[in-house]
Amino acid sequence: MNTAVAADWPPGYRINPNPARIDPALVEAFSTLPVSAIGDAMSRNIGTIGLRQYHARLETVMAGQALTVRVRPGDNLMIHKALMMAQPGDVLVIDGGGDVSQALVGGLMRTTCVTRSVAGLVIDGAIRDLCEWAEDGMPIFARGHAHRGPSKDGPGEINVPVAVAGLAVMPGDLIVGDADGVIAIPAAELPSVLEKTRAHLAKEAQIRETNRAGTADPERFNAILRAKGLPI
Repeated sequence: MNTAVAADWPPGYRINPNPARIDPALVEAFSTLPVSAIGDAMSRNIGTIGLRQYHARLETVMAGQALTVRVRPGDNLMIHKALMMAQPGDVLVIDGGGDVSQALVGGLMRTTCVTRSVAGLVIDGAIRDLCEWAEDGMPIFARGHAHRGPSKDGPGEINVPVAVAGLAVMPGDLIVGDADGVIAIPAAELPSVLEKTRAHLAKEAQIRETNRAGTADPERFNAILRAKGLPI
């Protein structure tokens, strides 16, 4: 592709190269972990807010490398270009400004996503052709839906930092989504977050067993209440 320097791009347009690929073993490892547990391992303040799952199967897990797109609300020119750049296993993360007055993707683009083996889509905007998106094979999370279609005029940017439903995403981040929501893990932090998430799940397993057996230690919460001045 054309690798023109930034000064050569007209205002509002930018297409950066795809980032280095994430180790597939890390993608596979995170695909087995709940988003809620990953979020707990990342301080419980990271993840999307207000997106809806439009694929039908609640148990579907989406995991893949972020191909980011920023578009003018209601315009999908750069989404079409991003699909031409997408590699198998990519997740399109689309910053549409939260606008839901016009759909950014529909059933025809879903067919392209399936053909190019995209791992899923995360859209801070609207979609249409809901019956097609509900079929198995292409996870999608979006702000809303509308029957009105998009323009194809631009501007837009590809592989730039984006903000999607309260989640900051950098090109090349690992995106994981499930019924609870969507989260982004920086590529450089994947090994440490993986270790912390597994440790957190092991801790939860111990707590679940004490809850099941009725042997949970009351001091777990009583100590917090006493520290706040309650006479417990």
